[in-house]
Amino acid sequence: MKENWWKILASVLVLYSVIAGFLGEVPHLPILHESIRNLYFHVPMWFSMVILYLVSVIYSVKYLSSGNENHDLKSVEFVNAGIVFGFLGLVTGMIWGNYTWGSPWPNDPKMNSSAISTLMYLAYIVLRNSLEEEQKRAKISAVYNIFAFPIMIVLLFILPRMTDSLHPGNGGNPGFSSYDLDSRMRGVFYPACLGWILLGVWIADLQYRIRKLQNKQLN
Repeated sequence: MKENWWKILASVLVLYSVIAGFLGEVPHLPILHESIRNLYFHVPMWFSMVILYLVSVIYSVKYLSSGNENHDLKSVEFVNAGIVFGFLGLVTGMIWGNYTWGSPWPNDPKMNSSAISTLMYLAYIVLRNSLEEEQKRAKISAVYNIFAFPIMIVLLFILPRMTDSLHPGNGGNPGFSSYDLDSRMRGVFYPACLGWILLGVWIADLQYRIRKLQNKQLN
């Protein structure tokens, strides 16, 4: 029970954020209206994705320094979980964009960068599956993963700020502030971010355990 406290916390926070996200009060702002509730889902997906990719990079570095197979397995499963959250971020963003900008994909620099980042990590999975020799696969994919992460950061958080973008906080647009992200929303938004991040770690951990059992059966 003591070891699973964070899983219980993840479940409670996600459940709370979903219920409060749909039923709680939100600021009535022009253009956004009720679609501002998507902030509780869209942004936490991206935060979770970035954290999962970061943890994956840490395990890739550990693998290169130790050669421990478990570190390689953890690295790939955190990438797999990150890709899932990346797709959820894209889908929730498209839904939000359709209501606020009139198009699910308005050729926005940040959305294009997000798509490129997702393809980059899908290429990581393709790379792993194309190599048969285990140690070679683990080493090459670890190096790829280490270089992919900073490129993803540049694509998502730096390049969109250097050009025109519809996203808040990018291209000269103001980010969410006390005007739109008031105390009521912060009380849901921050727990949502933590809850989804913990859920992502939980998913990656479960996948890692399943992968270890499968490897034991094969051996």
